[in-house]
Amino acid sequence: MAAPRTRTERRPEIEGLRGLAAVLVVVYHVWVGRVSGGVDVFFLLSGFFVLGMAARTVMRGERIDLGGTWTRLFWRLLPTAGLVLLVSTVAAAVLLPPSTWARNLRELLASGLFVENWRLAGDSVDYYADHGTASIAQHFWSLSIQAQFSLLAPLVVLLVAWWARSRALDVRSALIAALSAVAVVSFLHSVHATATDQAFAYFDTRTRLWEFALGGVLALVLDRVRLGSRARAVLGWAGVAGLVSCGAVLDVGAAFPGYLALWPVLSAAAVLVAGRAGAGERLASPAARYLGAISYPLYLWHWPVLVVALAVMRSPSPGVVGGVVVVAVSVALAVATHHLVEEPLRRVALPRPVALRSLVVAATLVPALVGLGVWAAVLAADRAAPVALGDQDHPGAAVLVADHESTGNPAAPVQPSTARVQDDWADYRDACAPVPDHPQLEQCVPISPEGEPQRRITVIGDSHMQQLLPALEPVARDRGWEVRTLVRARCPFSLASETDPGDATCTDWNAAAVEHLAADPPDAVVVGATRDVRAGLTEQTPDGFVAGWQELDGLGIPVVAVRDNPRYDHRPSECFETYGRGAAECAIPRAELLAPDPPYALREDVPSNVSFLDLSNEICTPETCPPEIGNVLVYLDDNHLSASYSRTMSTAVGAQLPGLLNW
Repeated sequence: MAAPRTRTERRPEIEGLRGLAAVLVVVYHVWVGRVSGGVDVFFLLSGFFVLGMAARTVMRGERIDLGGTWTRLFWRLLPTAGLVLLVSTVAAAVLLPPSTWARNLRELLASGLFVENWRLAGDSVDYYADHGTASIAQHFWSLSIQAQFSLLAPLVVLLVAWWARSRALDVRSALIAALSAVAVVSFLHSVHATATDQAFAYFDTRTRLWEFALGGVLALVLDRVRLGSRARAVLGWAGVAGLVSCGAVLDVGAAFPGYLALWPVLSAAAVLVAGRAGAGERLASPAARYLGAISYPLYLWHWPVLVVALAVMRSPSPGVVGGVVVVAVSVALAVATHHLVEEPLRRVALPRPVALRSLVVAATLVPALVGLGVWAAVLAADRAAPVALGDQDHPGAAVLVADHESTGNPAAPVQPSTARVQDDWADYRDACAPVPDHPQLEQCVPISPEGEPQRRITVIGDSHMQQLLPALEPVARDRGWEVRTLVRARCPFSLASETDPGDATCTDWNAAAVEHLAADPPDAVVVGATRDVRAGLTEQTPDGFVAGWQELDGLGIPVVAVRDNPRYDHRPSECFETYGRGAAECAIPRAELLAPDPPYALREDVPSNVSFLDLSNEICTPETCPPEIGNVLVYLDDNHLSASYSRTMSTAVGAQLPGLLNW
C-alpha cells in the first residue's frame, strides 16, 4: 500500500549547517591552505535532500517525473554557475597571466560541462598545491560531482523501487539496503584508490558516492532514531566541534578522501541526527540560516576572487589583510547574486513542456559557453608558427656558441609566447603503433627518410628523451637516419624502478624493450644518463641505468647517454612573464644545479659501449640557467624543454652525436 502523505518537518538548522560548511571552505582556502571538510558536508546534504525527496515520492506510490526533477535541480544550480563562469572567463582573459590562459580555458570549459573533476583527475592535479598555480575554475570539481550525482540519483531510486515492487518487497527497506551497499563499495574503493593514487582519487566521483549514499540512508532512517534531548544536544555539539576542528587537526595532504573523510561526514551526520537540540539552535538562528542561503554563491565566488587576488599580488598567499579583502568581496558578490539572481529566478514559472523547460534551464549557461568559445577562437588565431632553424630573431641555443654573431633583433618578442609555451611539446603520436612481438610496447617512427635509412637509432626512456626529438630531427633528416622511439611517461630506461620501487610497470616495460632490441637491434640507442637534476646538486646516475647499459653492451648495441636537464619548483616561463627578460629572480645559478663533474663520470662500472652527450652548455650559460635564451623560452613547464628551444640545439647535437658513435 502507498505510504500516507505526511507533513515535511522544517529543518532550519540544516541551512545553518550548510552555511557553516561554506564558511569553513572559504576560511581554509584563503588562510590555511588545507582541506576543511566543508565540501563533504555539501555532498552528505545533497544525498540527504535529493535521495530523500525521490525516496519519499516512490514510497507514496507516486511516479518520479525524471525530466521535471532534473530541471528543478539544475534550475537551482545553473544560473549562478553560469554567471560565475562568465565573469571568471572575462577575469581570466583580462587579469591573469597569459601563461595560465590555456589551462584556465580548458578547465572553464570542463566546468561548464560539469566534468571538471574528471579533467583534474586526468591531469593528476595536486589539490593541495599552491593556490596561485590553480585555475580560476578548479573549485568547480565539487559542483561537477554534485551535478553528476543529481542526474544519477533519481534513476537509482526509480530502479530500486521498481525492483522491490516487482518482488513484493518493502520499498524503504530495499532503498536502505541498496544505498548502504553503494556506500560500502564506494567507501572501500575510496580507501584503496587514495592509498594508490591520491591525486586521481581526490576528484573521482566514485570515491565520493558513499557520502551522498549515506545522506540518503539518513533521510530514510532519521524518523526512526529515538534519542533523548540531552543525548541529541551532546551529539549536535560534538558534530559541530568535529567539523570546525577537522582541517586544523588533520593534515590530509596525501590521504584524503580515503577513510579520513569519515571525520567531516560523520560530524555532519551527527548534526543531522541531533536536530534542533544543542548546536542546532545556534545553526537555526537567522544569521546562520542567511549564511546557508548564500552558501552556494559564496562557494562559487570565493575561489575566482582568491585566484585573481593572488595573481595581482604576485604572492602565493593573500596574508591577513588581503584575505579579509578576498572574503569581503566574495561575501558581497554572494549577497548580490542571491538577491538579484537566485531569488528572482526561483519565482519564475518555468514552461510546462519538459523539453522547453530544459532548454530554458540550459540557456543559463549559454553566455559563459559563448564567451569561452570566443576566447578559444582568439587564442587559436594567435597561434604562432614554430621557431625555424636559422631564425635570426630567435636563435635560441645558438647564442651560447662562442663565435655566434647574430644579425637579428635582440629585443624581439620571445617564442613561443607565454600563452602558448605549455603546448609547445614534441608530439609524434601519429607515428606510433604496438610492437608485434611485444604488444605491451608502443614504438613510434617519428623520423624516417624516403628511401633506405643510412642508420637506425632507437630512443628509449621517458618524456625527457622525447623532448630531445626536435633537436635530433634536423640531424637525422640531413644524414638519412631513421629514428624510432620506445617512450613511456615516467619510465626512464633502467632495469630498476626509479620512480616507485614497488611498481614493476616500468621494469616490465624496459625488460620488454631490451628483448625487442635483441630481436631487431638498431645501429645505436639513445637513453638518459642522469635524473633528478635539482637545486642542491641532487643529480644522480642510478644503478638501474648502468645495469641497462650493460645489458645493451651484451647485445653489442652502442649507447649514447644524455645528461638530463634541470628541474625546478616553479615554471621558468611564468617567472619570465612576471619579472621580464634577464631578471635576476629567474636566473638560477648553474652551480646550484649542475656539478662540474656529472655523476656518471664518477662511476667505474660504465661499460665501454657507452658515450655521453652533455647538453648543459646549450641549456645554461656558464653562470646561470635562465628561462629564456636567444629570445626562445627554454621550458614549457617546470622540467620539460619546449620543442622550439630543443630544435635550436640541433646544431650542437649534429656536431657531437656522429663523433660519439664514430659515424
